[in-house]
Amino acid sequence: MIFLQLLLVQLQYQDPTSPTDSETILTQTSQLAALESAQNTNDALEKLSLSLQTSQEFSIVNSIGKRADLGSDAITHEEGSSTTFEVYFPEDIKSGSVTITDLDGNFVADIPIEMPENADGTTADQLGAGVYQFTWDGLDARGVSQESGIYRVNSEYLDTADQQQTTRLGAYPIESVRFEEGKAFLKLGSSYVALEDIVEVY
Repeated sequence: MIFLQLLLVQLQYQDPTSPTDSETILTQTSQLAALESAQNTNDALEKLSLSLQTSQEFSIVNSIGKRADLGSDAITHEEGSSTTFEVYFPEDIKSGSVTITDLDGNFVADIPIEMPENADGTTADQLGAGVYQFTWDGLDARGVSQESGIYRVNSEYLDTADQQQTTRLGAYPIESVRFEEGKAFLKLGSSYVALEDIVEVY
């Protein structure tokens, strides 16, 4: 042990005509032992911290494929501009729309879910499950520009089995995980979101 090595060095180089008394040696030995014990504790805590961090990172990586919820279905809109956002649809879509409401739940506007084109130019009869981007032009159903503020985004749609489904902005599948300076960022749709901004993973 380190403190014993230091003690042996001290005994080796002490003046034989004036040796250190035993009480002083015991005191120094006790102090050195306490220092080494503290150092060992610090080393053990550092290893534990590293182990916990590695375990947490593995746990976060294992969340890929699950769904993350940001805890809000709201967008911020500025009057006179368009607002772009993404919505995740867990099932294939046969028809439906994305609905914009104000914070009190009052209807503002609908954005139709458009079906893709087939290779021959005809319109497909369904849209596959996934994350899709929508743009709201800031107008209500009457074509009136809406003032700046917070608006909510939800959707009702029919799946390919003609079952009514609902979804909303703010819940997305976790596609990948990125670590930067010890912080985790999860890829939700086209954006990376800090783990601390996610309220639930399921």
